Amino acid sequence: MAIPNNLSLFNSTSSPYLTTEIYLNTSLASSAPLCPDWSPVPMTTVIPAIYSVICVLGTVANALAVGVLAHSSTSRRTVANTFMLNLCVSDLLFLLSLPLWAVYYSQGYSWPFGWVACKVCGVLHNLNLYASIFFITCMSIDRYLAIVHPFRSQSARDPKLAKLTCILVWVLACACSAPTLYLRDTYFLEGLGVEACVIHYPDTTWYRTLVWMKISLAFLLPLFVISCCYCAIGRHLLTDTWLVRMQNESQSCRIPDRPPTPCVSPSSNGGRHLEGRGLERVLRTVAAVVMAFFISWFPFHCVTFLDVLKSEGWLNSCGVDWTIQNLTPLTLCLGFSNSAINPVLYCFIGNHFRGRLGGFCKGLYACLKARGEDHSQKRGSFSTRLSSFSRKLSDLKDLAIVEPSGPA
Repeated sequence: MAIPNNLSLFNSTSSPYLTTEIYLNTSLASSAPLCPDWSPVPMTTVIPAIYSVICVLGTVANALAVGVLAHSSTSRRTVANTFMLNLCVSDLLFLLSLPLWAVYYSQGYSWPFGWVACKVCGVLHNLNLYASIFFITCMSIDRYLAIVHPFRSQSARDPKLAKLTCILVWVLACACSAPTLYLRDTYFLEGLGVEACVIHYPDTTWYRTLVWMKISLAFLLPLFVISCCYCAIGRHLLTDTWLVRMQNESQSCRIPDRPPTPCVSPSSNGGRHLEGRGLERVLRTVAAVVMAFFISWFPFHCVTFLDVLKSEGWLNSCGVDWTIQNLTPLTLCLGFSNSAINPVLYCFIGNHFRGRLGGFCKGLYACLKARGEDHSQKRGSFSTRLSSFSRKLSDLKDLAIVEPSGPA
């Protein structure tokens, strides 16, 4: 397919995501007039700054989470921890590629790292897009089974089965990212005069297929599963607690010579009752997980859907062009921020994890302190041996000066 000669849409403030993934297709080139009265977002300064913040915060949070989860004892390697560990690894791999994308934006969409790095960074982006959402979905299903069906799901919630599920998720995410590995490459854009890291869609069918696959597999289907799981969890907790309170109010166990005490019978599935602050904390966590996923990725997929409508010729206006070109990279930043939010929601909120994090940090500090002391001792020992050798050398020189030099 020929690259369009008219690249007037490529200017210093256009969206590099659109530049690198959409406008290389001649059939997708916009015929709508540009918006002279609409101020573009300064992408070359805003996006690198946002990427830097996400990279620093996300790398620190995910690295701490990986350290705690990877060094936990065998008895604590539960199904949930297995999914958490793989989720943090997926986010961490992607976050390590963000500095390269920040440089790419800051240099006016010029990719100075070569075609291999272009393919690798593009694959890491798509791999994280699919893998992180798949792992979040697995964790949601695991929480649903653990809370709503704690006894019946014991055989299904096996750590070995969880490891096999993680392997399957990685394979599926790699399969979904394979088209990016094939299509993404460096290409010289005459309109910008830069060597850009682009996805070159062979035709419109490729573009539409991959976009709809991304919207359905990376957002709509996971959102449906996650929402169903957490709605069932919330309904179960609220119903279970309401039944217990009703039993406490309507029944009492009368024991001779003792005052009446309320009868608290376990629920039919053996689940633990959560009341008061415990129930509120669980429900808040559940709501935070669903809302974080929705808020992070919904705007990006909305803008992507707008671009699909524009490519079909159903939308063609100045405002739509401005929205797609300027909001796509910003909404993508919002989606990337989910990689920094994930360890906070899934790890640092829990009391047990915070306790293990404190122990891990203390152990790491003690290890570094011991190494520092050992290095100081070795350096002190070397200094002592050096000073001793210097004294001996000085004594030999003094002896040579005092002794006669021999017969004349």
